[in-house]
Amino acid sequence: MSSLSEYKVITVTHHNINVNDIGHFFLRKSDSPEASTRAIKEFFGIQEFLYLETCNRVTYLMYSELEMDEAFLETFFSKVNPELEEKTVKNISKFVSTYEGEAALKHVFELASSMDSLVVGEREIFRQYRKAYEFNRSHGFTGDHLRLLDKSIVQTAKEVYHNTKIGEKPLSVVSLAISTLLKSNVNAGAKVLLIGAGETNALVAKFLKKYHFSDIKIYNRSLHNAQELSEEINADSFHIKELENVAGAFDVIFVCTSANDVIIDHKLYKQMLAGDTSQKTIIDLAVPRNVSLEVVEQNDVHHIDIEGLRKLSEENLEFRKLEVLKAKPIIAKNLIAFSNLFIERKIERSLAHVPAEIAAVKSKAINSVYKNRLEDLDTEAQNLVLEMMDYMEKKCVSVPMRLAKKHSEA
Repeated sequence: MSSLSEYKVITVTHHNINVNDIGHFFLRKSDSPEASTRAIKEFFGIQEFLYLETCNRVTYLMYSELEMDEAFLETFFSKVNPELEEKTVKNISKFVSTYEGEAALKHVFELASSMDSLVVGEREIFRQYRKAYEFNRSHGFTGDHLRLLDKSIVQTAKEVYHNTKIGEKPLSVVSLAISTLLKSNVNAGAKVLLIGAGETNALVAKFLKKYHFSDIKIYNRSLHNAQELSEEINADSFHIKELENVAGAFDVIFVCTSANDVIIDHKLYKQMLAGDTSQKTIIDLAVPRNVSLEVVEQNDVHHIDIEGLRKLSEENLEFRKLEVLKAKPIIAKNLIAFSNLFIERKIERSLAHVPAEIAAVKSKAINSVYKNRLEDLDTEAQNLVLEMMDYMEKKCVSVPMRLAKKHSEA
């Protein structure tokens, strides 16, 4: 007999272990994702199964009667990753969290709502969950129990995002830098210099493209890296030594290089201005800083630095954490709703045979038990009897369903 206690979660997250080590608990895809997932599901005889991996967690959601004890977890992760160190396997409970029944439901509701994420409120986790569900569903790894749960997970996450501000106020330094830029008087027609072509400025470039900035020039020590980025966003690229020739043709500078010292000092900046006296925006995302304090102090500059953005990021994170408290009643309400839905679905499944059996009884009465007596009646009387039989059939189907549902809610 199915029950809520058969919903189970096995997970390794940033709460348990350094995010750089979580990959050791990922499912090894020696053949293909489909084949590897199927192998685990079939080896352990798991009724329904969903596998989700992200940069800061791995989650195995299942509907199964299996006991989540230490011995099972050791065997499970030995199959998940045969290369996992023996000392890790023998101490598996130090790294793994398990949840069953209502606790498992609560965990996946909070997971999809980004309440349990490393970056609280980051909606990417919801997209990752949905992608994982569709993959597992399409290959037949999920069934009616996880389908029913999926509907409630989606509904819960949407309610949390809609009724709280958990996803508001950006946290990443780059998104905060772009947000600060957009709130200033700089418009999409501004001339932008990207100094450095690493990951940070590559992300900056994508944001600039998203907000329709089109006059972008990239300066980097490696022309190859600069050209790769320039092709992605359709921008011109130059060697960093050519900065002295920009002749004031810029409004905004994003600078982030791997250099351990200042890239733009007062002398170079004066050359870059070439007599231009208009205010410029300089966003320095490097650690240590790539723009000297002298440039900021002695020129008309709107300066945004990494430390200021980090402070804002921390404030925004605290804001989001407060919104988690507002989301908890939504989770609690939907846990109750899912429990009732599960019972209703359980009743429906247990009574699924009733309509066919009642239809069979009616058919036997008409075509066998009372066949001769029916034939003795005139056409009008026959039609009346058949109409009454149809009515009774419908009522005999609906009454037990209604009473069972009423009893379950009592």
